[in-house]
Amino acid sequence: MDIVDAIVKINSAVNDFVWTNLGLVLLISAGVILTVCTKFFQVSHIKEWWMQTIGGMFSKKSKARKNEDGKGSVSQFQALCTALAATIGTGNIAGVASAICVGGPGAVFWMWVAAFFGMMTNFSENILGIYYRRKNSEGEWSGGAMYYLRDGLGGYKHCKYVGRVLAGMFAVFAVLASFGIGNMGQINKIVINLDSAVLKNVNLGYAFGEVKWTSVILGVVLMILAGLIILGGLKRIASFAETVVPFMACAYILGCLVVICIHITSIGAMFAAIFRFAFTAPAVLGGGIGIAIHTLIQGFKRGVFSNEAGLGSSVMVHSASNVREPVKQGMWGIFEVFADTFVVCTMTALVVLSSGKIDLSTGAVAEGTDDATLVAEAFANVFGDFGSIFISVAILLFAFTTVVGWSHYGSKSFEYLFGTKAAKGYKVFFVIMIISGAIMTSSLAWDISDTFNGLMMIPNLIGVIALLPMVIKITKNYVDRRIKHKDVEPVLSFDPNIQSEHAKDIKREMQENEKSKISPK
Repeated sequence: MDIVDAIVKINSAVNDFVWTNLGLVLLISAGVILTVCTKFFQVSHIKEWWMQTIGGMFSKKSKARKNEDGKGSVSQFQALCTALAATIGTGNIAGVASAICVGGPGAVFWMWVAAFFGMMTNFSENILGIYYRRKNSEGEWSGGAMYYLRDGLGGYKHCKYVGRVLAGMFAVFAVLASFGIGNMGQINKIVINLDSAVLKNVNLGYAFGEVKWTSVILGVVLMILAGLIILGGLKRIASFAETVVPFMACAYILGCLVVICIHITSIGAMFAAIFRFAFTAPAVLGGGIGIAIHTLIQGFKRGVFSNEAGLGSSVMVHSASNVREPVKQGMWGIFEVFADTFVVCTMTALVVLSSGKIDLSTGAVAEGTDDATLVAEAFANVFGDFGSIFISVAILLFAFTTVVGWSHYGSKSFEYLFGTKAAKGYKVFFVIMIISGAIMTSSLAWDISDTFNGLMMIPNLIGVIALLPMVIKITKNYVDRRIKHKDVEPVLSFDPNIQSEHAKDIKREMQENEKSKISPK
């Protein structure tokens, strides 16, 4: 027990340093710098990134949903869905509720601020991911923070070993985080929610200790389902995500809209509370600058946890996209943050504020409120027992897709460290560890993985900030060619062979577009 206590204390100290003293400052600073240096791209080119992402999905000319590159890649939309599968998790439901209960309604405002700047962090990560990616021994695209740290940062004078060390650190942290926040923590949430909402009247006894037979059975079922998807490789993961993610997100948003519409008369008070308590502490927490900063930190942390901008995680799947233009996948990164935080998390926040458990005039939380079940209670107030079941199913889908998405992140990080063949063994072990998540009774594994999640962020952001000149160069090149229609050579890849091949493809595509414009209808 002493060893466990020591681990808890050490982890707590590291976690506080990473997330509060260093990580959040680095994260927000990076977002602000990237936003300013790209001339507020997420605002100044909002039409461009909207039409190149979800807006272009309805265009017959769009190739966002098509993948004509064969085995080694997925479509742009599949890459987005796989990234959203990993980012839209239990944090979008219970996490947002927890942020409001701990930091007050004002935490939502700071969540938005973090997401606004996080758009450009995610944008920059994806640009670098596409620019520095390469094909592995099986012909699949491999990209991510470890590659732009090694080849990008490591390409600077006297930075060769610095880049390699940071790349290795990132990969190790990503692998370790994948087993916690990307696996056991999510599975544990699924089992607990199903056990309390759906299987509460089922009593099969205990398998051993405090572990129920229902937990073991659920763990086995989830392990088999996950194995069928994960062991099928990225193609199967992407196909699963493309089918499930839009459905689960739309269903959840629709349910939230019904709850919000029922409380439509309180919408003004909800938003007033969000903005008022963003700068003043809720009465229940007391006054003072320290408490106000606590509210800010809760919002920032929730923004990061929900959309993962700055962690360098989702870039590993975005790098597998069939896109040639780094900026095009960067724009999908902007949309990813928008969909995750500004849409899904905001819906959750309004549901929580409409629950009656949060006093909108004081920011106080009703006594006995459990943030883990707060969203379910809000749905139950409108839909009855079905509301609780709906949220349990939503958590099941959100958490399960997170597991599937993170399996790819861990696999690519493991591949970087030990090679393509070793990554196959990682996938098998990852699937087996799902059982551990189902029977886990301690939150220690979750807490430790949270720390590793934060540790991923530090080398990644160092790389993104150090490679800011490259991000600016690639972005300016895209704007000059695609928006201002200047005749300049495209900047597509650090690899001369890939650069040449993709440049030819783009030139051919543009010639075909020109022919289609002048051909008779």
